[in-house]
Amino acid sequence: MGTPKFALPTLEKLCDAYPVVGVVTQPDRPAGRGRRCVAPPVKLLAEAEGIPVFQPERLRAIEAVEHVRAWTPDLTIVAAFGQILSTTVLSLPQFGTLNVHSSLLPRWRGATPVQAALLAGDEITGVTIMQMDEGIDTGPILAQRETAILNGETTGELEERLAQLGAELLLDILPGYLRGELQPRPQPQEGVTLTRRLHKESGALDWQQSALTLERQIRAFSPEPGAFTLWGEERLKILKAQALPETAPAPQSAPGTVFRWESMPAVVTGNGALVLLQLQMAGKRPMSGDAFLRGKNAVLGSCLTAPTAG
Repeated sequence: MGTPKFALPTLEKLCDAYPVVGVVTQPDRPAGRGRRCVAPPVKLLAEAEGIPVFQPERLRAIEAVEHVRAWTPDLTIVAAFGQILSTTVLSLPQFGTLNVHSSLLPRWRGATPVQAALLAGDEITGVTIMQMDEGIDTGPILAQRETAILNGETTGELEERLAQLGAELLLDILPGYLRGELQPRPQPQEGVTLTRRLHKESGALDWQQSALTLERQIRAFSPEPGAFTLWGEERLKILKAQALPETAPAPQSAPGTVFRWESMPAVVTGNGALVLLQLQMAGKRPMSGDAFLRGKNAVLGSCLTAPTAG
């Protein structure tokens, strides 16, 4: 069971090593400017592998449960499926249901663990293979593997690495688990943190925040939902940025004020300054900060603002 790109390495490795009797994924959804229905990445891979695909709106529905039961699975693997599973669904397979989760549980339970780790400035993250229960990421742990968060890494880049790491760890532990040699351990009560769901407006930049906080936000919200600000009435996406060292000189101006830093645009923040390395105007292609400044020199001295709520 899985939906986005994060689940692809897990499905690929399972297909190579075990008979996969079926794939459950989210329904096709409208996407892009044309709002054309797009199939989830997991569906495309499953179809290419000749695996039956099931796309229920609600897996809790009786007919959906019976559909999965008819496959008589020995084990279910979940990787970023996107629906909460009922106890009935979790208990269908003989060997239960395992989850590939992109954090070191119990830190960052919930739907956005990678974004949460970047926002918090974590230096280490990783993946957890756990037995699923009726709670949200509360099940006992089978295995974990750590990795350092790289300097400047975005959510998209980190998720790609964690997807591979999780798939590799799952395939490493599955033989021992299926033989009954690997016993799960309860999650510790200490260190529990929860994530929050993100929306389109979550990426709005508040220039009263520190440059370091804003840099983390931009990394965490790349590629989705995207970090942005307003230049006058125009929405300006900030795709890449870097906090200037504390020793770097910056004008004594209001937060949001744009100034030139070498060949790049930079912005005064509540603490320090942020260099804008890559930007994108609405309806335009992404461009480097220096290219943007050459074409939009009028931005210098102006004040970027956060959108008004509501």
